[in-house]
Amino acid sequence: MRDFVDLPRGSRPDPVARPIGYFLHHQGRGHAERAAAIVHALPSDRPVTLFCARPDILPALPPSATVVQIPSLFEPTGEERSADWIATPDTLHCAPVGWPGIRRAMGRIAGWFAEADPVCIICDVSAEVAQLARICSVPHVKVLQHGDRTDPGHRAAYDGAAGLIVPCDARLAQPDWTPDMRARSVFAGGLGVDTALPDRDTARARLGIDRDAEVVLVLSGGGGSGLAAAPLSLGARAMPQAQWITLGQVARDWHATEPSNLCHKGWVDDVPDHLAACDLVVASTGNTTCQQILAAGKPWIAVPEWRYFDEQVAKARALQAAGVATHLTALPASLPAWRAAIDRARADHDPDLQRSFVRPDAAAHVARWLEDLATRLDTPLPALGVST
Repeated sequence: MRDFVDLPRGSRPDPVARPIGYFLHHQGRGHAERAAAIVHALPSDRPVTLFCARPDILPALPPSATVVQIPSLFEPTGEERSADWIATPDTLHCAPVGWPGIRRAMGRIAGWFAEADPVCIICDVSAEVAQLARICSVPHVKVLQHGDRTDPGHRAAYDGAAGLIVPCDARLAQPDWTPDMRARSVFAGGLGVDTALPDRDTARARLGIDRDAEVVLVLSGGGGSGLAAAPLSLGARAMPQAQWITLGQVARDWHATEPSNLCHKGWVDDVPDHLAACDLVVASTGNTTCQQILAAGKPWIAVPEWRYFDEQVAKARALQAAGVATHLTALPASLPAWRAAIDRARADHDPDLQRSFVRPDAAAHVARWLEDLATRLDTPLPALGVST
């Protein structure tokens, strides 16, 4: 059940527990999946108000959740005034001047701070919203993602956070995540992802795939333009005996000559069945994709797509360093290169190690950590003595 509402006006009775705010970015799917998992795992008497530019991306939420739609922080509406000649300081990322949509979004969040007296707000993700919370004297919990985030804007958001939610296993931590950051972090591999998969034969029966067929699954994420079709065509030609299936968005190339063993299914609801049914995975390294593949325990050729701050590149490097994926900087450009990558992925495969990187209780683990943090944040200051 979800309520899409504007900001409340006037006074309202104090809730049983002080509310938690939640800002979530609307690019990709991982932010929404994480948010829904956490909100469902929190106690039913803990109100949560979620701020998002696209509430339709959110899965079903419990009655304790309220969704407030805000304008996008990075998509123009046509009302903007040109002020690009004003330099962006290093402490900010996306903060153009003269955008009424940004002003309205930040105003709604700041108004809710004053109205609701939240115990904290979770930021997934925006360095600007995190800093807004700090300026408004509201503790924030920052979602920590992979990538080159050593700039002053990210560091200000991390350094000023009451805590950090890291949607991966601690073994995938980047070397530049400081001891202080790790001490304030809750690591939650599998957060927001259904890690329960059917067995191989059951999945193949559902999908109509012969139990003896060799299947290569290609997963392309939803936060960009998708993996290119032409190199995937080469991969399918390198394994003519195998059935290649792509899920998600694929960038079609006019020059791609696709063989008959390559099938593009687009967006589907039965990704777990496909993962359980396949023998090898070729995929980008978005958060949801990573957690699903690790849970499946399949040989994995990880090819990062372009993202801001090299997020997927850093994730792919961490996955390879941990021994749970074979990282390629790009899709192979020849049949021999494809065959070499496939052989390497199979030789390095350790399914038990992969599965150990996700925890079925990830959302409950984060919820317990948040409630403990909320208790600390809700502790009043000692009464100040009055001199006479």
